[in-house]
Amino acid sequence: MHQAFVLGAGLGERLRPLTEQLPKPLIPVFHKPLITYAFDHLLDAGVERFVVNTHHLPQEYGRAFPEGLYRGRPVRFREEQPVRLETAGGIANVRDLLGDEPFIVYNGDILTTLPLEPLLKEHRDRGNLVTLALRSHGPALHIGYDAASRCVTDIRGMLGTGNMGTHLFTGIYVCSPAFHAHLTPGKVESVIPVFLKAIQQGGRIGAVVLDEGDWWDLGSRQAYLEAHQALAADGRAPAAVHEQAQVSESALLKGLNVIGEGAVVEADAELEDCVIWPGARVAAGAGLKRCIVRRGITASGAHTDADL
Repeated sequence: MHQAFVLGAGLGERLRPLTEQLPKPLIPVFHKPLITYAFDHLLDAGVERFVVNTHHLPQEYGRAFPEGLYRGRPVRFREEQPVRLETAGGIANVRDLLGDEPFIVYNGDILTTLPLEPLLKEHRDRGNLVTLALRSHGPALHIGYDAASRCVTDIRGMLGTGNMGTHLFTGIYVCSPAFHAHLTPGKVESVIPVFLKAIQQGGRIGAVVLDEGDWWDLGSRQAYLEAHQALAADGRAPAAVHEQAQVSESALLKGLNVIGEGAVVEADAELEDCVIWPGARVAAGAGLKRCIVRRGITASGAHTDADL
């Protein structure tokens, strides 16, 4: 599998005001845009080229990838305007970029270490139209899955099976080129009704359960902060304070504080379990606990559980 379509057009409404500055897939996680964790994961699985759809703050993708490359591999962007086309519409909108080869679809706002090779093998061996990566536990168990046939049988009981769901949809799936025939170019549409219609028509929507590794949907500030804590705890994260950050010797840092490139923490500031974005500033004497400070913002005074 040599190509992937990474979804980058989401609005990130639950993460406002963070996403007033950046699309959710570009918010920094340990000094890197979130979407680059998806790219790294996919590169490790053999992907060589990326297609990304954009909508909200599309110019920020150009700033993040000015040469249209990531680790030497091409990244092509397709802006959706004036409306966001949702997942199925987004795939249809990049048909010309994907060609007639299979492709992986990967939500750009998740962070995961689940193994991809079993997913790719399942898709190759079974000849599925689409193969979903599922987990047997998590916050939203909406996918009806039959272990005997290794197929999706329903989603939220919408096909009348009575099965409201037993598994979590990770937002990662593999599509055969034939899937394009099920899509309508220009239509604003989620993949969910497309999957359901395909099942009704006898199409094979397969799945594989991948409970190994970690999986986070960084759709809330709590999940965003918890992901930093988890990455630090298992040793996968780089140094929490970027080498080009400026932290006063008199500043007091408690817990895990991720301080980005070019960020400044002034004298006598106290931080506890905060994320300070690249280019942000914490004023002298400020006291912050579980706060997120965006680029270009100067945080002063005392704040707890605030997005500044």
